[in-house]
Amino acid sequence: MRVYLDNCCYNRPFDNQSDIIVRLESEAVSFIQEQIKSGKLDLVWSYIMDYENSFNPFEDRRVSIEKWQQHAKEDVNADIKIVEQAENLMLLSIKKKDALHIACALHAQCQYFLTTDSKLLNKTVSGISIINPIDFLKIQGVQDDNRHND
Repeated sequence: MRVYLDNCCYNRPFDNQSDIIVRLESEAVSFIQEQIKSGKLDLVWSYIMDYENSFNPFEDRRVSIEKWQQHAKEDVNADIKIVEQAENLMLLSIKKKDALHIACALHAQCQYFLTTDSKLLNKTVSGISIINPIDFLKIQGVQDDNRHND
C-alpha cells in the first residue's frame, strides 16, 4: 500500500505534546513510520516535500525529515501534468503547496494522503483518501481484523 505523508505529519512529533490529540497523532505518525521502515507500507516522497522542508527554520527538524526520503519507494519529480492537476485541485479551495502534494500522491498512485491539517481533512479528492494518521491506523486495524476472520 502506497502512502504519502504531508509536511504536517513529519513535523507532528516536534509539536508541543501537551495536547492529547497532538500526542496521539504523533504516536500514530511514529507507528506509521515504523511500518514504512519495516516494508509494510510504501512511502512516496516528492519534490514539493523537499521544497517545503527546505524552509523549515529548525535545522534538527529539517534534517530529521529529509532523512525520510531514503525510505521512499518513489520520489516524484516536477512535471507539467502534476502542476496541471494541482491547478485543478486549487479549484476545490486547496492551497497551492497542498495541491502540489496531493497531485504528487495521485501521480504516484497512493491510496492514502496522510495529514494532520484539519482544512485538508475536509476535502474530497477523487482517487485518494485524505486522512488523519489516527484514522488511517483505525482503518488498518479493521483490515487486519478482516484478514484474520477469513
